[in-house]
Amino acid sequence: MTVTLRHYESPTDYAKISKFLIDNFQPGNKDGNWLEPAWEYMHGHPALQPEHLDKIGIWEEDGEVVAVVNYEDGLGDAFFQFKPGYRYLKREMLNYAERNLTSSEGLLNAFVNDTDPEFTSLVKSQGYIHQPRGDRPMSRFDIPVPFPEISLPEGFRLLSLVEEPDWAKVHKVMWRGFNHGDNPDMHFDELEMRRKMFDTITARRDLKVVVSAPNGEFVSICGMFYQPQGKFGYVEPVATDPDYRRMGLGKAAVLEGIRRCVESGAREAFVGSDQLFYLALGFEIRYVSQCWQKII
Repeated sequence: MTVTLRHYESPTDYAKISKFLIDNFQPGNKDGNWLEPAWEYMHGHPALQPEHLDKIGIWEEDGEVVAVVNYEDGLGDAFFQFKPGYRYLKREMLNYAERNLTSSEGLLNAFVNDTDPEFTSLVKSQGYIHQPRGDRPMSRFDIPVPFPEISLPEGFRLLSLVEEPDWAKVHKVMWRGFNHGDNPDMHFDELEMRRKMFDTITARRDLKVVVSAPNGEFVSICGMFYQPQGKFGYVEPVATDPDYRRMGLGKAAVLEGIRRCVESGAREAFVGSDQLFYLALGFEIRYVSQCWQKII
């Protein structure tokens, strides 16, 4: 069979790449590809520049996707996904990324897992320089038995967006939790943007967990995805209002999200972070997708 290259076609290729990531997932994310929920979250995120989607590259054999190179928010980043046995395409994929995914400023960040020394050697030989501040860690949570007890200070409650789908409260905790300031814009377009961020294609509102304060405000939030074929949970995003930090609220929200995934059959959970917050919860770094930068 011959492997052929083509550009991404929206919207039909969204599902094809989702299936590709699901089919090639290996427990523990040993495949090293993006987790499928990250692909889904990318498409619901307001930072996505959809006008460049057709620059994503797809390699196929007999109609089956065998490799993908994609950006995340916009041009300037390249992420590489492989079906086992097709990593020999990495040089061709890197060349494709340079031609199609370079930013308007002429920069390309090629993300290469530290578990792939051959690919690392390739980008080094092509003039890429490691930029550690841009690295993307992936951490894994091994589901403990019994599951950890989840506790909250008196008067605080754990809810989901099934029980209270209040997008103004969601927007406020996300805005403040990501340190954007005190008073977010509450216009309809802003709230609808936030809803789309959480109501992605396969998202379950019962896995979007919030901590409600005694005054009824949402003060911590954990967006959780469950991928049933791979039987794993994926944490994205997490935010806590600055006025309510160091109270165990973020910990409670994340653990409750994972616990709900366990009820659905999850055997493990992942988060794209190596923050001490997650490591203290029991996550362990699985690999680091290193950022290698080149001026094209």
